[in-house]
Amino acid sequence: MAATTTAVIATDLFQRAAAAEKKFPQLKGRINHSVCRWCYPGIPLAELCAAAKEIGITGIDLVGPKEWPILKQYGLHAAMPHGAGKGIEEGFNDPALHDELVASYETVIPQVAEAGYDQLICFSGNRRGLDDEQGIRHCADGLKRLMGTAEKYGVTLVMELLNSKVDHPDYQCDHTEWGAALCDAVGSNRFKLLYDIYHMQIMEGDVIATIRKYHPYIAHYHTGGVPGRNEIDETQELHYPAIMRAIAETGFKGYVAQEFIPKRSEPLESLEQAIRICDV
Repeated sequence: MAATTTAVIATDLFQRAAAAEKKFPQLKGRINHSVCRWCYPGIPLAELCAAAKEIGITGIDLVGPKEWPILKQYGLHAAMPHGAGKGIEEGFNDPALHDELVASYETVIPQVAEAGYDQLICFSGNRRGLDDEQGIRHCADGLKRLMGTAEKYGVTLVMELLNSKVDHPDYQCDHTEWGAALCDAVGSNRFKLLYDIYHMQIMEGDVIATIRKYHPYIAHYHTGGVPGRNEIDETQELHYPAIMRAIAETGFKGYVAQEFIPKRSEPLESLEQAIRICDV
């Protein structure tokens, strides 16, 4: 009887594992997948983590210190933490904010490292009349004050490239070339760029050639369908499998995070589909 019971249990576990494998085939492993938490406001974080784990996603983006314990419960990585600074519009291009920003980041950087993470998002801020050279100079002055702390704790500050044409009017870090020039001005491997594919398609296009040219400056990627920032399938203009192959061919070992806003009634199905599209 004991042998029969053991055999039944083993068969049941095998069938469950086979069903899960059939529903969510194992990913190829060339891309490290993450997902932006804010795109799923109607789903509790624990539920999103459970679904992400099942799909094969290993990271969650844009979560702060209070949310990190939930990620740890599910064995997920905070691929792009937030929690420091003053948001998108008020950033390092304003010298009047440098003291406040430096204090904020110097508080959060050690927390990031203690939690076992190695990146922290930051922003340029809006131009407010600054030309590009002034913006680079001001951002570099502020960021250089943080590089000692970033290098000490092994945390990279990552500035996001955003479009100023549709979503973030007047934002300064809106072209890859500008961001790369800022990286050169800061002069530390602990400052890099978040290349948002959706935003940069809107601002400059030529996505694959840009990735190939500037990949040494890029620490992280975000996705999104153009136009509209919705699903990344055939309903939009970008061909994500080719973009993912280009990223993989650069030798990139960081994370690619899904940052589209699902339009369909089953958002987690859209997320699973996006991961399959990007699994090259």
